[in-house]
Amino acid sequence: MVVGALTTRREAIGQQPLIPTVGFLGDIHRAFHEGLEQIGYVEGKNVAIVYRQVTPGTDPLVLATELVRERVTVIAAAPAVAFALAAKAVTSTIPTVFHIGADPLKHGLVASMGRPGGNITGVTNLNAEVGPKRLELMLEIMPSLRSVAILVNPTNPAAEAVSQELREPARDRGVQLHVLHASREAEVNGVFASLGGLSVDGLIVAPDGFFARKNAAQLIALAAQYAVPTIYTFRNAAQEGGLMSYGGDTDDAYRLLGVYVGRILKGERAGDLPVHQSTKVQLVINLKTAKALGLTIPPALLARADEVIE
Repeated sequence: MVVGALTTRREAIGQQPLIPTVGFLGDIHRAFHEGLEQIGYVEGKNVAIVYRQVTPGTDPLVLATELVRERVTVIAAAPAVAFALAAKAVTSTIPTVFHIGADPLKHGLVASMGRPGGNITGVTNLNAEVGPKRLELMLEIMPSLRSVAILVNPTNPAAEAVSQELREPARDRGVQLHVLHASREAEVNGVFASLGGLSVDGLIVAPDGFFARKNAAQLIALAAQYAVPTIYTFRNAAQEGGLMSYGGDTDDAYRLLGVYVGRILKGERAGDLPVHQSTKVQLVINLKTAKALGLTIPPALLARADEVIE
């Protein structure tokens, strides 16, 4: 491969020594580089990064296997549970650091949060756990809410846990919960077309990379077209026209991911690094979208928001 060829030439002509290589499986974020730089590593200067982005229809296991064949020094997997599980499945020796929004113990990624053991550790943020809070926020805006849907990606190993966490809170508040599935763009269109027949008052978009990347624009456009009040996980959705977002601080989690990768490059063992739980959560409200939907946001809720878009 090209990287290998370059490495061979450098060794042959006595140029600068080899630098460590990070294999990144998933969706990269600028804050990851900030974390690396915080601990002394700059891409292209004293660390190389090999990227493998997981797109719809791509098997994470195949891409993780490619990184192992590249003989990377460390694997970083983010932000989906499936990416972390793929990395864990293909190597028990290459240090691996994940960033996910779910409980790594439930998914068998680590043996202990305090001392993961083996070759893997990572960073978690409050995305899956704050699902009930998203329902509460919807009720604050629409006290008369009686039916809500949650959109999940059935290919995500955390999908069932995310929907289950909403069942009891919805029942306690007298709200009927519909669990809808989509893992392709065409299925997302079908979900919105079905909402009218379900008499749904609002929609909760579950934390998932499929919904956060290029499909965010599709979700926002469809929510506007069907006039469905929708709450998202990632703040970019509210910034780009969605009604509201509530979820873990993505910048903070990716920065911590970079720091952990850097610490391993400096010689620390992945299994000795406790899983870091990022507790920062952000609420973003788009007043322009609320007005278009005919919704009035309570002043107390606006006061609690981390960002209000007017």
